[in-house]
Amino acid sequence: MTGMKKLAGAALALCMATTAAAAQDTHVRIGLMYTLSGPPAALGEQSRDAFLLALEQMGGKLGGKEVVLTIVDDELKPDVAVTRARGLIERDDVHFVIGPIFSNVAQAIQKPIVDAGRIMISSNAGPSDLAGEQCHPNYFNTAFQNDQVHEVMGAVAKERGYQRVFLLTPNYQAGRDSMAGFKRGFEGGGEIIDEVYVPMNQLDFSGELARIAALQPDAVFTFMPGGMGVNLVRQYAQAGLTDRVPFLSAFTVDETNLPAQQAAAQGMYSGATWTPDMDTPGNAEFVAAFEAKYDRVPALYAMQAYDTAMLLDAALANVDDLSDVEAVRAALKTAEFPSLRGAFRFNTNQHPVQNFVLAQVAQRADGKYQTQFVEEVFTDYGDNYAALCSMSQ
Repeated sequence: MTGMKKLAGAALALCMATTAAAAQDTHVRIGLMYTLSGPPAALGEQSRDAFLLALEQMGGKLGGKEVVLTIVDDELKPDVAVTRARGLIERDDVHFVIGPIFSNVAQAIQKPIVDAGRIMISSNAGPSDLAGEQCHPNYFNTAFQNDQVHEVMGAVAKERGYQRVFLLTPNYQAGRDSMAGFKRGFEGGGEIIDEVYVPMNQLDFSGELARIAALQPDAVFTFMPGGMGVNLVRQYAQAGLTDRVPFLSAFTVDETNLPAQQAAAQGMYSGATWTPDMDTPGNAEFVAAFEAKYDRVPALYAMQAYDTAMLLDAALANVDDLSDVEAVRAALKTAEFPSLRGAFRFNTNQHPVQNFVLAQVAQRADGKYQTQFVEEVFTDYGDNYAALCSMSQ
């Protein structure tokens, strides 16, 4: 079965289930859909591995129910993702689809999933349309709405008095949301002197860096996930811009990219909801367990997937019949679980209300790099699209 791996019960790493249809009604059937191939695979692997860690710690059960887990690779191709989402529904009869990483994939798969009466929980992608006018009772988000982490950096740029700022993102939904978010946070501050969109998976930024050098802005804001971020940060340092133009970002200098960026990213800032060093209940234990099992530092993607498993565990303990979708939705909305990020609750559009922080790249005593907590920027903050959601009215 190309692009699919199925795991069942407590022996998650060993036991291969033949078909989800063979599972009893007391089982909870879950499809994980993440990007697991190509340069962006590091992001999806973080999410997948954290969810597997949570299941292992809970003995292969969520809410006391045995889990049948099917893992699929969306390949960062919306058409492939739709085909595999339909397979999860029609072949594997899943109750939940969890994922994806990228917003263009989330936009493609949400409608076929929710229209089929299944529940989708995005553990990362947070496109603005799915938080607003295209919200749905069967769609939940345990990460954020895309704009929010970028609003953090706009607010920081404004507070620090940067008067001339250059914006650079990929040309897809999350990139456009990031621009909107930064501008919202920066409103009433200085001037956006240029905003540049580049193609997805662009790896050579020499033209953009030459323009930055010529314009000499007070700061650069960017959102470049995966390999795009690795190359941009390396080339930024090689161009001699690091000490001249402050580098503000989100999902550009994080634990998926830092092993490749290393010293080139030292001291760079990022917006986030969580950092590995945050003093929240269970966080130190999660980070230690993830590093022990996978020999790498967990990123935000990992925390969000782990939290999603914790949410499901709390919610499903209060649901007897998983075919009762209304009961499942109600349990998800009211479930209380110890989020690794701290305070967490769902807004009326079923996106999180949570705190947002400023993070900075630092080297640990063991030589590894990670983001570290600097300050809290927004407290108990919901997104700006909830008012457009029909569930809010």
